[in-house]
Amino acid sequence: MALIQANFFAESLGMATEAVVILPQATTGQIGLQNQVRVKDGDTPCPVLYLLHGLSDDHTAWLRRTAIERYVAPMGLAVVMPNVHRSFYADMTHGGKYFTFVTEELPRLMRSFFRLSERREDTFVAGLSMGGYGAFRCALTHPDRYAAAASLSGALDRTTQRSTRSASIDASLALAFGDMDRYAGSDHDLLRLASEIVSRGDDRPALYQCCGTADFLYDQNRSFHAHCETIGLEVTHAWHAGQDHRWHYWDRQLRDVLGWLPLEAEPAD
Repeated sequence: MALIQANFFAESLGMATEAVVILPQATTGQIGLQNQVRVKDGDTPCPVLYLLHGLSDDHTAWLRRTAIERYVAPMGLAVVMPNVHRSFYADMTHGGKYFTFVTEELPRLMRSFFRLSERREDTFVAGLSMGGYGAFRCALTHPDRYAAAASLSGALDRTTQRSTRSASIDASLALAFGDMDRYAGSDHDLLRLASEIVSRGDDRPALYQCCGTADFLYDQNRSFHAHCETIGLEVTHAWHAGQDHRWHYWDRQLRDVLGWLPLEAEPAD
């Protein structure tokens, strides 16, 4: 694998920003890694996973706290991990246009820098906590761009589950979304977006969510899933007894997410 720290200017943010990028590499003599690597030959672009960080983290968190580079080594999958600060992946009421950045400019820039596929079938998004919300918002807003989205302990339902565990989270929500009394039914509301994707009859991205039962976001995950069941939107889900909001849980679940991704099989020789 190639590990790249990308520093670049984002027009949508009006400032320099950064992302960590993992690119597949076929190797034959690298000790300790599987040698059967699914790297496409020639100029064929590779599939890509946009992997989103949580509220208190940055673009380096997945790399520092999980073995993501080793997990994706045999998959032929590129991973792009952008930095969005405490934006909730929103075009913020008081701040930058991070939703525009993540869904519009970032993919375009990454494809200009690296050999990444622009096909929906090859494009995935996943994240934890705040990033779980961001992943589902990306996929539910733009189902034509993402084949699959996964949320690990995501902040998924601010409509029926409003409580938070700290004033700093409430402050970040206000900066991102403005008046939270107007959140329900807005473009930020995942319940509304889920209902609209069903009513429009769009091609639905595959959705996966997991959460521990001791997590402070567990009730949000259950209520989001219940809403999806009510409207007929299929979401693969997993609840894990006693698990809370910690990296040892997300590291394990990341492997399940990677195995669940609908990567296209390589053609037979």
